[in-house]
Amino acid sequence: MAAAAPLAGAEPTKLEKKPIKFSNLLLGAGLNMFEVTTLGQPLEVVKTTMAANRQDSFAGALSRVWARGGVLGYYQGLIPWAWIEASTKGAVLLFVASEAEYYAKSFGASDFVGGISGGMAGGVAQAYATMGFCTCMKTVEITKHKIAAKGVKPPGTFETFMDIYRKEGIKGINKGVNAVAIRQTTNWGSRFGLSRLAEQGIRRVTGKEEGQKLSGGEKVLASGLGGGLSAWNQPIEVIRVEMQSKKEDPNRPKKMTVGNTARYIYDTSGLKGLYRGVTPRIGLGVWQTICMVALGDMAKEAVEKLTGQAVTAKH
Repeated sequence: MAAAAPLAGAEPTKLEKKPIKFSNLLLGAGLNMFEVTTLGQPLEVVKTTMAANRQDSFAGALSRVWARGGVLGYYQGLIPWAWIEASTKGAVLLFVASEAEYYAKSFGASDFVGGISGGMAGGVAQAYATMGFCTCMKTVEITKHKIAAKGVKPPGTFETFMDIYRKEGIKGINKGVNAVAIRQTTNWGSRFGLSRLAEQGIRRVTGKEEGQKLSGGEKVLASGLGGGLSAWNQPIEVIRVEMQSKKEDPNRPKKMTVGNTARYIYDTSGLKGLYRGVTPRIGLGVWQTICMVALGDMAKEAVEKLTGQAVTAKH
């Protein structure tokens, strides 16, 4: 005897592939441009300064940056490199993370695992698509000011870029890109995953059901926790800065890889050296995640109300 057909109401919710929209890419670029032009770049400059000058304390790094140009010293590298990076990496992240999360869920992944998978895939795409040469050039900008401090007029930004390209080619302007990829995939995997985990905890505490919307303050809290805790991978960030730095040291490996750079930092600065800059990194992680997760969710809701169209990006 044939089995009875299942009731229509008992069918599982079908996972639908949402269309790709330009508004998703534009939203990602806009959020990152806002993030870097406000608090993002000053925190990035202090973080990079501490990673490159591992003997500096937090206060010492602030003084070093101020000596380079006062308030404007904290925005060194913003134009054009940070703006190029911000206007492209956000779009790449939202697009790739959304697609990757869809495919993860299509294979049966939970919302939590899907969020982590999307974040990790988006992070790798960011590194190889746009962030490699941008982070390299931002680090070089700080090196130029070390040259200026010695009384030598530093070359212009694009002159420096072309000089590196002529001498070392694509590899030269993408130095440290593998370290960037490791940093980004662990960054966004941690941020999205930990933020969603924090949301679940907030729902349990407040008695909200799964799927019920959190308030703006609750989203900010969850996002901030995810961003701050994602700074656990600071050693790879210090390694990235060292690989891209132009400082002269005969003890540095001639051909730097992630492995031998980590060994060099450990030998010269100890375990503590691998965590230099973690304080501004935590602040940067909190601010970036608030912008991309909490403000991103709010911005998507505003866009949907304004246009009457559903924004398909998840994050």
